[in-house]
Order: sequence, then C-alpha cells, then structure tokens
Amino acid sequence: MAREIVVMGAGMVGVSVAWHLARRGHSVTLVDRREPGRETSFGNAGIIQREAVQPYPFPRDLATMLRVLPNRQVDIRYRPGGMLQSAGPLLQYWQNSSPKRYARIVPEYASLICLSLDAHAPMVEAAGAEHLVRKEGWLEVYRSQEAMAARLRDAEANAERFGVRYRALDVGELAAMEPSLATDLAGAIHWEQPWTVADPGALVQAYAKSFEAEGGRVRQTEVKDVARQGSGWRVSTQEGVLEAEQLVMAMGPWARDWLSGLGLDIPLFVKRGYHMHYGTTGTARLGHWVMDAEVGYLLAPMQAGIRLTTGAELERLEAPPHLEQLAAAERVARRLFPLGERLDPEPWKGARPCTPDMKPVIGPAPGQEGLWLALGHGHQGFTLGPATGRLLAQMMDGEQAEIDMAPFRAERF
Repeated sequence: MAREIVVMGAGMVGVSVAWHLARRGHSVTLVDRREPGRETSFGNAGIIQREAVQPYPFPRDLATMLRVLPNRQVDIRYRPGGMLQSAGPLLQYWQNSSPKRYARIVPEYASLICLSLDAHAPMVEAAGAEHLVRKEGWLEVYRSQEAMAARLRDAEANAERFGVRYRALDVGELAAMEPSLATDLAGAIHWEQPWTVADPGALVQAYAKSFEAEGGRVRQTEVKDVARQGSGWRVSTQEGVLEAEQLVMAMGPWARDWLSGLGLDIPLFVKRGYHMHYGTTGTARLGHWVMDAEVGYLLAPMQAGIRLTTGAELERLEAPPHLEQLAAAERVARRLFPLGERLDPEPWKGARPCTPDMKPVIGPAPGQEGLWLALGHGHQGFTLGPATGRLLAQMMDGEQAEIDMAPFRAERF
C-alpha cells in the first residue's frame, strides 16, 4: 500500500533510500537545505569499496598511539575541543576496537559491504550514469615490504571469508600501470572489484534525477522543525509544511541534534576530511585511484583534476577548517606524483558521521512510530547508500530483509 514518506537528507544515503521507496510506489519527498550530493557525498574519494569489509578501528597498539600523539600525521589528527565533545562515543569506539569485539563486528559490517556493487548497479543503469563509473579497481601503494606483506595477509583472509579479489603488484608491475609514480616504492595491491567515480557529487545528482523520474519530489529548503502529528509526522520548512505517514532521517552528521530533540540519543561523532584538486606537471598522468597506504591520503583522477583527499580529523562538526593536515598530505603527495598547481580557490571540508561500533544505524527509531533511521555510515556512505536504501525499503514495507538487520538497529546503543 502506497504511503506518504519524507526523507530528510539528500546525500548518497538519503537519495538512495528515496529512490528505492519511490520505485516501490510510495509518494516520497526528499528534503535538504542543499541540492542533492553537495555535502559529504560531494567530497569523498569516489570509490565504491567492495574490498572494504573491515571498518576502521581505533588504534590500540602502543606504536600507533605514540606515532599519532604529536598530532602531525597525515592519516589522523585531533583537536582537544572535538575530542572533549565526543569523549563518550570515542571511549566506546576504543572499547569496540578491542580484538574480541572487533572480530564480532567485522562479519556484520561485511554483510553490508558485500551488497555494495549489486545495489549500485541498477541505480547506475536507471540513472544513465555509466559514463561516470569505471570498473578497473584501485591501487594501494606501499613504501615497505613489511607493511605490504601484513596487508596482503589480511587480503588473503578477506578473500577466503568475503570474496574479496585482489592482485599483488611488484615494483615493475606497478610502474607499468602507473609510470608517473615515484620509483622508491615496494609495490602495491590492486583491489580489482571496486568501482571508481570521476565525479561523486554528479553520481548522487544522477540518482536524484532518476528518483524524480519515478515520481519523487526534491525540495531544497531549510528544515525548521520536526514533530509527531497524530499518527504521522510534520516537517516544517522555510517553504511550508510537509506532512507524512513516515519519516526517514538520513542527515548524516547533522542527524544527532534532530534526533536529540525527539528524545533519541544516537552516539554519533564526526571524522572530518579535506580535499583539493590539482593539475599535473609535464606529461605526467594518473590512470588509477592511488592510496599512499603508509602515509594516509589518496589521489584520484577526477573530472575536476587530481583530487587529494586527507585522512580523518577528530574535531567538532562546525568548527573552522584546519588546513595543516591537507598541506602535510600535499607535501608528501608531490614526492609520489608530480602534482601541478592547485585548481580550487579554497580546500573542501566535509564530515563523516561515525558510530562507536563502526556500523551504520539502519531501521526503525525506538519508541517513535513511523520514524526510520539511515545514518552513521562513517567512511562508507558513498559505498553503502544504495544497499542501505534497498534494505530499509524492505523493512519499511514489512518484508524480511535480505541480510540480518539486528546488528544495525538503534536499540544496540
């Protein structure tokens, strides 16, 4: 039976939820203060990461802690204000990263990742977005044989457990694939399954247009208030009031404040990130997405230029940008690949919505009939949006979801 549904949040996750609900015949309105795909979904690395079956744990070994402590690394930086504001969730994150707990989390998390390509495929086709997607995988380059060997051991285990496909490249094979990279590398891992996207924001926009072609409505407006109304929901915006039987909260890092106003405490925290686009020098060319694994940044050949994305910054959501991390990444990246001039007037800044157990929240909101949650995807919202949309739509229509959704329910907190 068709229902009136409002989806709040027009990033990859919200657009994907709206798309699946509209495909099922529901009357769906997608609301965001910006046009689709212009927040976190715009600025990511543009990889649909089928290989990413292990979420990022909090570092617990002494060597890593001592390395991070001076706060000068490319892969992770922290600010006292951000650490203090998220002290509770960060403590839980550290606890959930213990070997025993992490071992339980990985197969649950992997059950989502394994759906990623299959879930994106029909959306890419329906949106006519094949021109944005490449199916050649990406490269993780290493500077030491020891680090590469350790990563290959994980890759072998994940191949056996979760069907991950990869190929180890020696120095010569890497040079043949990417001749413009530095020559003082130990080799690389070629993750063969992932898809890469030359303009992540454009892919979200293409999915949003496909949603509209299914009869969905996109409203770019500021939400002022959300409240229960009878047996449904009332969403007050700058352009008027939307009434719906059901409401989906997919507002990424901004969801926590809205949910808190409804009496729900979801322990979200943010990992911020930055990017900048560059030209190239001389005849240099980058053919694949390349991660400098032991340093912690990624270079991606986007339509707008070579995109350099940083690691994570633990800071308050709306705090001003701190550009030292990007500058540090740029200095190292120029030694890996001959980057040219900066192409953007200012660096881009975004925030990944994270949960203490590294798993997203997908399912009904406890004690709030008709409210559904799709948030907390951390580093993988771009990868997992379509799978989340498909699973949540199954749940909202009273069907048995295709995987066990208990690990992703909000009640776990």
